[in-house]
Parts: sequence; C-alpha cells; structure tokens
Amino acid sequence: MSDKKITYFITGGGTGGHIYPAVAVVDALLQDEDTKAVYYIGNPDNLEYSIISKKPVQFLGINIHGMPRRFGFAFVKWAFQLWLAWLKCCFYIFKYRPDVVFGTGGYVSAPILMACMSFVRGNKRRFTPYMMHDCDAQPGLVTRGLAKHAKLVSLAFECAKEHIHNKNCVINGNPIREEFKTLTKEQARKKLGLENKLTLCIMGGSQGAMSINNAAVGLLIQLSDAGVQVIFQTGKKNFERVIEQLIKIYPEYDDDKNIIIKPYFDDMVTVLKASDMAVSRSGSLSLSEIEAAGIAAILVPYPHAAADHQRKNAKFLLEKDAALYIEDKEINEKILSEKLFELINSPARLAEIQKNALSLAKFDSTENIVQQLKNIAQGQ
Repeated sequence: MSDKKITYFITGGGTGGHIYPAVAVVDALLQDEDTKAVYYIGNPDNLEYSIISKKPVQFLGINIHGMPRRFGFAFVKWAFQLWLAWLKCCFYIFKYRPDVVFGTGGYVSAPILMACMSFVRGNKRRFTPYMMHDCDAQPGLVTRGLAKHAKLVSLAFECAKEHIHNKNCVINGNPIREEFKTLTKEQARKKLGLENKLTLCIMGGSQGAMSINNAAVGLLIQLSDAGVQVIFQTGKKNFERVIEQLIKIYPEYDDDKNIIIKPYFDDMVTVLKASDMAVSRSGSLSLSEIEAAGIAAILVPYPHAAADHQRKNAKFLLEKDAALYIEDKEINEKILSEKLFELINSPARLAEIQKNALSLAKFDSTENIVQQLKNIAQGQ
C-alpha cells in the first residue's frame, strides 16, 4: 500500500470495444486500496454514460463526435467542437488534479489526452502523465496520433507495435471483466434459464450485423432440433426485422426453450460464459472475451472497419487454429450451417478450437494495467 492515494481519469467511448476495457480497469481501480478517486470522461449521449452511471464513479461529460473524413463545413464544425471539449478537459484537470489519465482510444479520448499535454498552471507547463491502450491489431487514429507522448502504451497484439512511435510499449492483451475468471458455465446457464447442454451465441456487436442475422435466422429450427441452445443478440436496429423473418418460418419460436432472442444483452459475460460456440464479428474486445470464455467462434469480420482491423484480428485467431472464418460477402444460411455442424458433429474438433482460443486469453491484463498506472502515478 502506498502512502499517497491516487486520483485517476479514465476515458474511452463510442463503441463497446473502447468502453468495456476501460470499465474493466475502472472496476479494478475501485477495489484497489491506493485509489483516492476515479473519474470517467466521455460523451453523455454515448453508451459509456449508461454503463458508467451505474457505478460509483463521477462522469465528466464532453461533447465530441467522430472526425469527418473530408475537409468542409462539417470538419470545421468538428474542429470547433474538439477545441471546446479540450477547454473543458483543461478545466477538469485544473479542478480534480488527476495523477494519471488512462485512455482506451476512440474520438472520445482525444480531448483529455490532448489537454494532458497542453495544460498550463501559472507560468509553467504542467504535463499530466497518461497511458494509452489499443485493443486492435491495427491501432486506431487517436492511438497512433497521441501515443508519442504517452508514458506507456498498452497493446493487445504484438503486431500493433510497428504502428506506434513510442519505445515504451507492452503487450498486455485486453483488460477483461473479473467475472470471466469466476463465473462457471453451469452458473451462467442457470442465470439465463438454460439447460446444461451445447449452446451457441450469435452476435454482431451492440448494433447487430444484418449479414449474420440473415444467415442465422433460418437455421434456428434446425439448431433447436439438433438439441443446440441458441442465444441470439440481433442488435437494437435489427430486432423487429429478425422477429418478422422468424415468425414466417417458425411461428412457435417463442415457446421454444432452446432459443433466447433479444436486441441486446447488458450482461454479455453471462452470455459468453454460457456458450460453447459463437458466430461473431471480430472486434478485438469481442475476441478477447471469446478467448476468456473458451469459445469456438465462427468469425465474420465487419468489412468496413477502419484500416480493415477486424479482418486482421480474425486472421490472427485463424492462424492459431482458434476460430473458423467466413467473409461477410460470402456468409449465407448454407455456408453458416456447414461451419456450425462441422463443430456440432465433431466434439473433438470443437474441443480443440476451444482449447486453442482459451490458450490465447490473458487473464492478468487488467491487473497488469492497474499496476502500470500506479507506477506512472507514483513517478516510477
């Protein structure tokens, strides 16, 4: 235990891939005896607010959105918005005096990290130390742009190092929530009202994935008849469309105890821990959680992801024989059925991929990041 209690600023938002690693760190810091206070900086209109507002953490709001890719009026408007957000972050630094700032990327994290480098007190420039984490094989624009002045850059993939101009890089893996270590498969299935048998999770991220939904909806009867339980996250925008499709082919689906369909699951830890297989996009956080749950996944990368990072993430697992792979443009009911029943009909193959996925999990990533933050705060 240190004599000095530490004040932390945590930031990251926009998508779950930026938010949930930050949340895992927040949860760990709240349990650490050296923590004085934790503040979360994000956009109150984004998902991060609804998640953080449930925790004993003060949310410090800023108004910032994604950068337009073309110069024009929208870009000028965004630049002004960034400047206002930067001013507000300078005020937050002056008021709360953080010892260290931790950012998990995305446009939301940019203003506070920029303020760390430019905050002036009196006649002296006061640099607030910050640490960054990037979850993808291809680091994002904010990470690449602001990593140079970070005290430490944490990465999920070794290959990401080549894109970072900072000698102080460590491969931590993605921070994951504590429940991935403690919740058993049987407990997870009981929480969801499922039996203790083969279970498949279908998910396309919080917004869903129409290509995955279209390929999967026609297989639900077939999977149920095969004794496979299905947990289907359609995404909020696609839920009604999926239900309309399903009613046409399976009007009695609502009485089928093998099928759970929801727009979105707040508790994805329980969903993943209950599952043996998954059909998923390949955002880095999703992959880290799939690995931690020991799931055999069929990955369908989002083809329009920045710098094609989802395909690079998925190919990494494919090379390790830790997942199967389908291109988004190629997925349909027939191809998805073939991949799924390749696993369902071969328990040995299923177990092999599960074992390989679990071997890639880094269960100590959160603890390592917390210790690294403490070292920075204490000037080590």
